Amino acid sequence: MPFVRIELAEGQSAEYRSAVADEVYNAMRDTLNVPENDRFVVVSEHSPNDIIVDRTYLGIERSAQCVLIQITLNAGRSLDMKRAFYRAVADRLNQRVALRREDVFINLVEVAKENWSFGNGEAQYAT
Repeated sequence: MPFVRIELAEGQSAEYRSAVADEVYNAMRDTLNVPENDRFVVVSEHSPNDIIVDRTYLGIERSAQCVLIQITLNAGRSLDMKRAFYRAVADRLNQRVALRREDVFINLVEVAKENWSFGNGEAQYAT
């Protein structure tokens, strides 16, 4: 059950925001074994003053169009799966919306399964 937060610079079209969300979801399905219809995404736009990203950290040249993607998901994916996911997101966003690969920042937050409630006030994954 991934929960995805996508933070963008303001001024992007609805089509752009939807395409970014679609490609992150498609990459999760293809590389992280995320089930079909397991899609919970929040896309937020921010003014230039509200997204503070170092433009050169680790020698990567980022622009004002840098997209921040944070995904909370169940623990347990291998390093190879995560690497494939990072690459897939960067490649897909570059191809679909012409976002520079340098402008794709991803953070995975892994949690135990009992930390989810899908509704009804229940912990559906708790054993």
